[in-house]
Amino acid sequence: MDRITLTGVTAVGHHGVFDFERREGQPFVVDAVLHLDFTKAAETDDVMDTAHYGEVAQRITDWISGEPLNLIEALAVRIADSLLSEFPLLAVDVTVHKPQAPIEVPFGDVAVTVHRDAPGVRT
Repeated sequence: MDRITLTGVTAVGHHGVFDFERREGQPFVVDAVLHLDFTKAAETDDVMDTAHYGEVAQRITDWISGEPLNLIEALAVRIADSLLSEFPLLAVDVTVHKPQAPIEVPFGDVAVTVHRDAPGVRT
């Protein structure tokens, strides 16, 4: 299976369980690994036969900056499901980073990762 990897797609979102997170917002960073078959795209050399990564990045930022959710787990699943429904993917891995999460101890990052297969596909 072939892959397109997008790392560091960043936008401001208002996700979180605390009122100040929803009010003030903060950066969220998303990495996505798109699993698909490049055979047709390689033959045709046409962007229509692959997952246009510029459009994928835009869709990710739409979700980040969209309606607030409590959990980054929920955000990751919604992004993954959306990408599977909108692009010719066999599977997708989505990691949502919340580098400014309100954690009381020093930390570098907090992230969640989900893997989703397209309907009828098992990877």
